[in-house]
Amino acid sequence: MAAPRDCTTAVILAAGRGTRMRRDAAGVALDAAQAAIADHGIKGMIPDSRGRPFLDHVLSSLADAGITDACLVIGPDHQVIPAYYGTNPPRRVRLAFAIQHEATGTADGLLAAEPWAVGRDVIVLNADNLYPVSAIRALVTLGGPGLVAFDRDALIRESNIDPDRIGAFAIVTLRGDDTLAAIVEKPGVAYRHSETDATEISMNIWRFDTAIFDICRRVPLSPRGEHELPVAVGAAIDAGMQLRAVRVRAGVLDLSNRGDIVTVAQRLGAMELTP
Repeated sequence: MAAPRDCTTAVILAAGRGTRMRRDAAGVALDAAQAAIADHGIKGMIPDSRGRPFLDHVLSSLADAGITDACLVIGPDHQVIPAYYGTNPPRRVRLAFAIQHEATGTADGLLAAEPWAVGRDVIVLNADNLYPVSAIRALVTLGGPGLVAFDRDALIRESNIDPDRIGAFAIVTLRGDDTLAAIVEKPGVAYRHSETDATEISMNIWRFDTAIFDICRRVPLSPRGEHELPVAVGAAIDAGMQLRAVRVRAGVLDLSNRGDIVTVAQRLGAMELTP
């Protein structure tokens, strides 16, 4: 039997409407470049304090972790992204683009990249989160489908995510062998103020094989009216797919709304990168 291969391809989901980013935030002072991008909701292009777009940091981290090919899933009105990378191509990652014609959820976003994936395993991640290189590398070398399960306390301590925002992400339940048993997307206030023992959080970074695409095609609408990737993952578990969790005690930089921009831009400005 052949040894499992590293997964060196990634799909970056960047086609969201950016609704929260477009909203005004009291007391948040942005520079002109940051404000202009935030007004359009294109979170991946928000510049750090040295003018480099957030996506440059994402691509640099992917390259550091061993990714050689990446597909950016963008909306039809997000042409500023391919325009930028047309004149500033990444040096270490071969970059492609796929269009998600309607912002109907992350499962549909992944489907937009299916023709590009051509039968390969893929790492799937958000365009508005900067994940630890060690976490990405763990998925690259995992050998099969899986996810990163972040420790809740470490996220609060080492990220720009306060306790009241944890319920906006997904909680996961793991079996004794660290395979995924269940996932609950955006549990909200009920989770934030409960006495639950659930301490593992999904920040929407996964490794999938090609089976995920058929599951994404069949996923029902969520209560939010979207075809969501965590719902597809739940269906995959029900169908017998095993996803092994990589437990990580580290932070993630989250660029969800205008209130995140100044802190994230300052932290990124201190980092060196090579996309």
